[in-house]
Amino acid sequence: MSVKITAVAKQLPQYSRETKDIIPLLKVWLEGKEERFQRKVVKLFEGAGVDKRYSIMDPLEVFTKTSFEEKNDIYASEVVKLGEQSLIKALHKANLQPTDIDYIITVSCTGIMIPSMDAYLINNLKMKQDIVRLPVTEMGCAAGVSGIIYAKNFLKANPNKRAAVIAVEAPTATFQLDDYSMVNIVSAAIFGDGASTVILSSHENETGPKIIDEAMYHFYDKENMMGFKLVNTGLQMILDKEVPETIAAHFPNIIHPFLKQNDLTIEDINHLIFHPGGKKIVQTVEQLFGVLGKNIDDTKAVLKLYGNMSSATVLYVLERFMDKQLPKGDRGIMLSFGPGFSAQRILLEW
Repeated sequence: MSVKITAVAKQLPQYSRETKDIIPLLKVWLEGKEERFQRKVVKLFEGAGVDKRYSIMDPLEVFTKTSFEEKNDIYASEVVKLGEQSLIKALHKANLQPTDIDYIITVSCTGIMIPSMDAYLINNLKMKQDIVRLPVTEMGCAAGVSGIIYAKNFLKANPNKRAAVIAVEAPTATFQLDDYSMVNIVSAAIFGDGASTVILSSHENETGPKIIDEAMYHFYDKENMMGFKLVNTGLQMILDKEVPETIAAHFPNIIHPFLKQNDLTIEDINHLIFHPGGKKIVQTVEQLFGVLGKNIDDTKAVLKLYGNMSSATVLYVLERFMDKQLPKGDRGIMLSFGPGFSAQRILLEW
């Protein structure tokens, strides 16, 4: 029995701005700061590799002094809407009804809500009353792949079942208005908001790329490289500038043993479905894969069009590959990194 990915669908928030249109707002925010610092920040936004981003709040609201409670209230309301819209789209693509889903995994780390998003989706769409729930809340950018891994393991143990993984993130709700640190600025320059849903199935008659294998890789003593700190004004970004170098140092151990245990080498992989964490990380991984004769063009395109949407972003890359109607036998690797520090990998075959 195999587990397949049968559909992927994204949903974007209602607000959007091109980076060039955010610069005037940025300059107002930077008023009173040293002119050299202002130029540096503007240059950073312009060179971040993100042409446009979407958000759950109007950009003017993002640059307004709102409390953690106000921002989190917007988050809680909007992620349910986005999650529901992306789930409905994915169900439509797979020709399914909400009651056809047996296992629901919701993924988000950019706000706090109890009950979690899945409870609202079950009620709004009148899903099965015995549906199995799993909210994944603290795995950051890696959690989209993590959710698929958890769904795959559930379906492997339960033939003729289906799972939905719904990732919804709103990093703009974590922007710290009084924080002029480079970490806060860099995260604002690369992140955007978005949602995506993946449908998986253990029904033998349903089609889509098969999950051949999956694995997690944990970096020792790197807990402080990436994450959030809960402060009075919300979730404050933690992002170490050494992340790209750390990934590069561990890259051979992340990729090659994983492929070897499946009797494969990188030459056997046709497609790289990589999470676009940011321009520097993308450049680092592009160089590593480029030496191996591979490209991550779809990853770069997603970063440019939407920015880094944390856990949902790699699913946007996956959707691009799903839409290509790839030849039977093609193989792909999904790869993302997140707090812990950890790498999550999935081997797919079309």
